[in-house]
Amino acid sequence: MAEPVIADTKPVVMELEAGDYYWCTCGQSANQPFCNGAHKGTEFTPMKFTLEEKKQVALCACKYTQNAPFCDGSHVKL
Repeated sequence: MAEPVIADTKPVVMELEAGDYYWCTCGQSANQPFCNGAHKGTEFTPMKFTLEEKKQVALCACKYTQNAPFCDGSHVKL
């Protein structure tokens, strides 16, 4: 299995509105932490996630979280 590109070694903290989002799993998107289609031709696919209400989130940018798409601190072990 291919390894994702580490887009950053810290999470992307932001406030998001309720709705559907597509988190980049390959690490190649220029629109981190969201998918921009850069995974085309690879085995990676974006991960859809839904927020039921507006909230602040910490989205994983290292792509090694065990709680995708949210940061679980895995970046400190890289």
